[in-house]
Amino acid sequence: MARERATALLVDLDGVLRRFDPAVAAGVEQRHGLTPGVLTDIAMHWGRLQPVLVGQVSHADWMTSVADALAGPAGDDRERARAAVDEWQAYRGEVDPDVLSLVREVRAAGLPVGLATNATDLLDADLAALGLTDELDVVVNSSVVGVHKPSKEYFRAACRALRTPPDRVLFVDDDDRMVSGARVAGLPAYRWSGPEGLRYVRAALAY
Repeated sequence: MARERATALLVDLDGVLRRFDPAVAAGVEQRHGLTPGVLTDIAMHWGRLQPVLVGQVSHADWMTSVADALAGPAGDDRERARAAVDEWQAYRGEVDPDVLSLVREVRAAGLPVGLATNATDLLDADLAALGLTDELDVVVNSSVVGVHKPSKEYFRAACRALRTPPDRVLFVDDDDRMVSGARVAGLPAYRWSGPEGLRYVRAALAY
């Protein structure tokens, strides 16, 4: 028996609606004499990342901890580390025009669209800077709801915000773990790998 088509869309931010040019971080690291990839490696260390994703610490405090780790235990390079982190963070990414067009198309057809993101307290400012504030019906920020993807609790909160049962919410993310978590929570989910997925998403929605 064929699954009923979804009546709401839930999209990830980073890697789907927003993309980052890796050359930016690479350029910052090169200019500051840092090892390639070190900024992301330090920032994404789970013990450092998890608290900011659930709202236990601020984005600013998270970045201070990244700069402190980059400077090392002696703190000899603290000024350089802080300058590198500030320059890296000044770049807030770019909107994927294909995904934004899809979001607008789905909303114009009368279906709600939500943003599902593991994010910090900087999210609202980012959405404003990217021109996305009025492009979404619902924003489900992990640091606000206090749980992060791929937990069942996160996806339940997202479905409640969309006022749509899980089996009718199509979730789109570029991370296999998040897609698997959504499916465990009862949502149909699609692993995003680029604009070639637009056709599938359109076909899975009831419009």
